[in-house]
Amino acid sequence: METIENTKKLINFVATKFENDELNNDSLVQLIELCGEYLNLQDIPTYAKKNKLSYNGVKNHRQIKIILNKKFVIDNE
Repeated sequence: METIENTKKLINFVATKFENDELNNDSLVQLIELCGEYLNLQDIPTYAKKNKLSYNGVKNHRQIKIILNKKFVIDNE
């Protein structure tokens, strides 16, 4: 429950700071990059190639999330 509340607070904080011109597009890109690093976020073809797996093997047996209309593998365990 605390994680959900903290997530809401973080989203509200970022939104407020951006709307008040205290963060800019570069700031948001840096946040996206940081999140991508923590998630070990990769598109399916890149993940498959790096791990010597087939595209379908990755698609059917890994955690896939659609972000900005693109499919990504999350592998941070």
